Amino acid sequence: MKVWSRRLVPALAVAGVVWLMGVALNERASAQAPAPAKEKMAGEVFKNVTTSTLKNVTVADFMGAMGVMAAALAFDCSDCHTGAGTDKVVWESDTERKVIARRMTEMVAVINRDNFKGVQNVTCWTCHHGRSKPATTIALDMLYGAPNEEKDDIVAPGQGVPTATQILDKYIDAVGGAQKLAGLKSFIATGTQGGYQRVRGGGQFQIFAKAPDQRAVIISFKDAKDRGTQSRVYDGKIGWVNVPRSVLGEYQVTGSELQGLRLDAMLSFPGQIKTALNNLHSGFADSIDGKEVNVVQGSGPNGLLATMYFDKQSGLLTRVVRYSRSPIGHVSTQVDYGDYRESGGIKFPFSYTFSWLDGKDAFQLTDVKTNVPIEASVFGKPSGGTTH
Repeated sequence: MKVWSRRLVPALAVAGVVWLMGVALNERASAQAPAPAKEKMAGEVFKNVTTSTLKNVTVADFMGAMGVMAAALAFDCSDCHTGAGTDKVVWESDTERKVIARRMTEMVAVINRDNFKGVQNVTCWTCHHGRSKPATTIALDMLYGAPNEEKDDIVAPGQGVPTATQILDKYIDAVGGAQKLAGLKSFIATGTQGGYQRVRGGGQFQIFAKAPDQRAVIISFKDAKDRGTQSRVYDGKIGWVNVPRSVLGEYQVTGSELQGLRLDAMLSFPGQIKTALNNLHSGFADSIDGKEVNVVQGSGPNGLLATMYFDKQSGLLTRVVRYSRSPIGHVSTQVDYGDYRESGGIKFPFSYTFSWLDGKDAFQLTDVKTNVPIEASVFGKPSGGTTH
């Protein structure tokens, strides 16, 4: 977590996350095998997490909830945690704002329980909208101004629009066709990275992807060695995130965000787009940056929800917004794609932006090599960083 930045939030995207997962050869071996360690909840891992709805969630979901809370109020870590942004941070200190946040978190849970049968219709964002103190009166220039363009997380089925299958088939044809995509088994992409907070010399990255669902994004900073190496890795079952300057440093991803890493890995291979999500349906047409887009939404395990936007003319994927769960609102991650170029007969987005509640990374690809060998260790636990 970049605790020195004003807009810093402790979500860790992408934001957010912790630990998981034997096969017995026979009954005797099974009986002698040690039981897998029980996944620890936030109340066990962190000091002084006492809120009922937060202490019993995974560390991953807890970090995501911190991101939701901070983003809703336009806070950063230092607004609630003593010394955040310095070497003398005391995360567990009971500041006045933290005490208020506990009370508000309990209030949100009660409102949803008593009025909406436990459905999460009220979140921190519902009232705050980027303000520390919610507004209570509408400004008249807003009343008679442009309409509110905030979108619902749940996309309503559209009428008179192409079906999800038609939209996805057009995308598959646009990037190379089903036959060509079926032959894509791996690729390595290289390029440069720039974050919302500039680092001297910028970052260099590599994306390693192996079908059907292994992916690693590794970022290094040759002119800023003190920043270490950052990575997001998914090996088909287990995910890891390594951000040296963050609260957790290096951690294993579990909970809702693990399904987000899986989705990112599967969408790296466009031929799988029809099977990456369940319950696919198309919504009403929308627009992004003045261009009309078709909309498809689907769901996945652990409450994962994802909305995909496709350029109406070209059929190419322009944006994916995925949501994972937290007790106080959805944890959102957005990926924007552009500058499609052909490599090995397949079109890859040479420009994409990865945005989450704790930052924004802009990636510009310079080269993509397809169907190349990749060592299995690339998708394993990252080296370096701080392990919790």
